Amino acid sequence: MRALHDENHLIERIGWLRAAVLGANDGLISTSSLIVGVAAATTASHDILVAGVAGLVAGAMSMAAGEYVSVSSQADTEEADMARESHELAAQPEAELAELAAIYEQRGVAPDLARQVAEQMMSKNAFEAHARDELGLASHVMAKPVQAAITSAVTFATGAALPLIVALLAPTAMVAWAVSIACLIGLAALGAVGAFAGGASVWRPTIRVVFWGVVAMASTAAVGSLIGRAI
Repeated sequence: MRALHDENHLIERIGWLRAAVLGANDGLISTSSLIVGVAAATTASHDILVAGVAGLVAGAMSMAAGEYVSVSSQADTEEADMARESHELAAQPEAELAELAAIYEQRGVAPDLARQVAEQMMSKNAFEAHARDELGLASHVMAKPVQAAITSAVTFATGAALPLIVALLAPTAMVAWAVSIACLIGLAALGAVGAFAGGASVWRPTIRVVFWGVVAMASTAAVGSLIGRAI
């Protein structure tokens, strides 16, 4: 008998990868845009740095809270569905068996064999079989609110740190340009790393994040410049 080979599917990374990429991307773009916008309105380095630090802290907390609330809502829905399924299994086991067999039939299994498979799956772990095949719930897609919140906050702060460091080191007159260039380089690297980690093509995600980074920074620079002239 041949030994089974190990498989590491990339879908198992989807929970933390989504939160990590979203957090780092948002931290980099929003903080860079904020710094560029303020730098377009004033040349006071103190104001620029204060705005950047405030953006980092507020953004990280906002990302953590937003991810926790949204993913908790998903978790609540999953728990409600699983509780309902557990009740139905206890109250109507035969109906649930027929339902599971029908699912296998729809996937191409012959009726008699589908019934046998459903019986065997339910005899081993009825709840797990229905959670996976009826509800589509598996460990790698289940909502994890705390993991999503922490990942988003940490990666947002990490992404936001780059433009802050550049703003701190660059000459005041060059802050906007230095931060913009650093942001675009960081976004390109982030897009490539995220695509590689997810097993996708590198170029499309990289171009996508760089494009929206340019749009965001150009917009805030225009607004900052207009406000700076007005006041």
